[in-house]
Amino acid sequence: MKQYKRVVLAYSGGLDTSIIIPWLKENYGCEVIAVSGDVGQGTELDGLEEKAIKTGASKLYIEDLKSEFVEDFIWPCLKAGAKYEQYLLGTSFARPVIAKRVVEIAKAEGADAVCHGCTGKGNDQVRFELTIKAFAPDIDVIAPWRIWDIKSREEEIEYAEARNIPLKITRETNYSKDKNLWHLSHEGLDLEDPANEPLYDKILEMGVTPEKAPDIPEYITISFEKGVPVKLDGAALDGVALIEKLNEIGGRNGVGILDIVENRLVGMKSRGVYETPGGTILYHAHDALETICLDKDTAHFKAIVAGRLAQLVYNGQWFTPLREAIDTFVNKTQETVTGDVRLKLYKGNITNAGITSPYTLYDTAAASFDEDEDFNQADSAGFINLFGLPIKIKAKLDESRKN
Repeated sequence: MKQYKRVVLAYSGGLDTSIIIPWLKENYGCEVIAVSGDVGQGTELDGLEEKAIKTGASKLYIEDLKSEFVEDFIWPCLKAGAKYEQYLLGTSFARPVIAKRVVEIAKAEGADAVCHGCTGKGNDQVRFELTIKAFAPDIDVIAPWRIWDIKSREEEIEYAEARNIPLKITRETNYSKDKNLWHLSHEGLDLEDPANEPLYDKILEMGVTPEKAPDIPEYITISFEKGVPVKLDGAALDGVALIEKLNEIGGRNGVGILDIVENRLVGMKSRGVYETPGGTILYHAHDALETICLDKDTAHFKAIVAGRLAQLVYNGQWFTPLREAIDTFVNKTQETVTGDVRLKLYKGNITNAGITSPYTLYDTAAASFDEDEDFNQADSAGFINLFGLPIKIKAKLDESRKN
């Protein structure tokens, strides 16, 4: 193998990266500098520095990326309404912000390679490496899962045990998880078979199932300015605090639990359970506000753009000209998406309880069943005749050909 003097590792402290530090030192004899991007993992970062140093890293950077994560990655996707097969992109848009910081530290430290713990079957390897290419196109990337002899998570645990590396999991709780401010994902073990119902009481961490939610509904009001949520129940909050609060509210009401089989970028299908309580509330509220603030053609075209953006984000193509161009379009559509959305949360459900906006396009008089001065119902006949003319002509010609 090519030898390196200094390698910067994207380090989470989970099973994969916990064993990668000693593996790098054993196979390359290099200095390992670990970098953890704090995107809202919470207690998962506790004791991480001590663990990284004990397992062979020369130092650990813990970078607070939460505000950048929200402002530069979450909000653009929320404003666009981007979803990939119902999935709210929780892991997808966390990777570029982390990888970007890893590259910045690698450059500052004079590293000659960067390393990640993504598997060869997953999407994250692409997300990390496309970001690395965008900011350090010539630096080498080490991906142990693509070159080492370890073939399973069971073998990873054995490797860790042989080197006295502390782990927070056991063979029985060895789910593959990803946690950040926006979501928590669960994969592996019994979830690998779509025939199995998830053991929600065992895996849920951000909230409860709808069955265990309160028997009375909870009402909240979210205020938006140009598509960005800025207040909760009248109180101004920054993005991080607002998402954290909505996670609490949504979690206790059984909101935001998603069990899907998705189509991975690399080709196979994958089953996962996602907890996104605050994000699910925000997407619902934002969509509701747009129903009164966007005209029909813009709303319909924006839905097409949202699908394309979701593919870009899911596929790791954040730092691309097309993503930037879509962002410009979306921001234009959001200039009038300002207002308040009142929601009722009840046992996993979110229902609208009132939408208002100073830029509303909803005209009560025009929409009313009562007579009004602006709409002459007799005009509809001419409209229908013209709108239906192609159908009428085809039907008459088809009939004449039968004769």
